[in-house]
Amino acid sequence: MGTWRSELSEGIRQRGFRKWYERELISGHAHLVLTVLSALGLLGGFEVYDRQAPWFDQLLTLLAVLASALIGGWALRRYLYRLMNAEVVANQAVCPQCQTYARFDLVADQQPARDAVGVCCRQCGQRWLISR
Repeated sequence: MGTWRSELSEGIRQRGFRKWYERELISGHAHLVLTVLSALGLLGGFEVYDRQAPWFDQLLTLLAVLASALIGGWALRRYLYRLMNAEVVANQAVCPQCQTYARFDLVADQQPARDAVGVCCRQCGQRWLISR
């Protein structure tokens, strides 16, 4: 797993900003679906649990509930990260000079801070940084 800057610049370089943004949102919402499915698994595990069942069945049910809770927590965290990351970058994708949205190229010769990507507007040539 690379740094935030390399992931962002590689994603934009390969697909363009709009496709990168769309893909981030789709990936985030896929994690939301996984969160909902994990919640259903968690509720199903609570419903199936029986104190009268053999200890092995109880242990298996508790492990399934624990796995559902862990997967759901991870998926919710990824969902929130993906959406917030996409929104933070999208809010900075407007050229400060001509107000053109999402029409920029990455600037390779500029070495900005670790968590920033240098971009150049296609319309007016203005350069600015997109950071997290």
